[in-house]
Amino acid sequence: MYTNIIFDIGNVLLSFNPKEYLKEKITEEKIEDLYREIFQSEEWVMLDRGTITENEAINKIIDRNSKYGDDIKLVFEDWYNILKPIEETIEILKDLKNNGYKIFYLSNFHDLAFKDVRRKNNFFELFDGGVVSYEEKLIKPEEEIYKLILKRYNLIAEESIFIDDTKLNIEGAEKLSINTLLFETPEKLRSDLKNLNINI
Repeated sequence: MYTNIIFDIGNVLLSFNPKEYLKEKITEEKIEDLYREIFQSEEWVMLDRGTITENEAINKIIDRNSKYGDDIKLVFEDWYNILKPIEETIEILKDLKNNGYKIFYLSNFHDLAFKDVRRKNNFFELFDGGVVSYEEKLIKPEEEIYKLILKRYNLIAEESIFIDDTKLNIEGAEKLSINTLLFETPEKLRSDLKNLNINI
């Protein structure tokens, strides 16, 4: 019997589409370069891990790509606005809460971005708790981050379902006997939960 549902945040509860955002900020021919140099950089991972500040990350990325200095600053200016609520998944979250399930978040996230989305989105009030990477200096799919959420909230792995849009993160949870669902669309998630006899 499942009692705990653990949600990833990015592209599960909040949409995150950097390339679409870049189209609004910079010219077409720079998009691939800047996507790679910012969103696929080691600094981006360090921000998730909480081992670097956003200003430090910006400066390091610019040092490596000085010709794009102004563009990099522009991209970082308001990138949190990428993170828009996925209303259909939030409805699932509310339904689960109303039906008596404990709900948690487990997400790789930057410090300032997380504080921004928490302030803007009242669905965070529904959670019974959560673990976010920058606070713990751990990131998915590292085993320790899954162990941490289980230990902190006294969750039994076999009674918990973890929902994430990334296969590697799903596999990380499965190693600890946490049941998992790969998120594709809100409609499929609702169907997948029903197939596990979740009351939703």
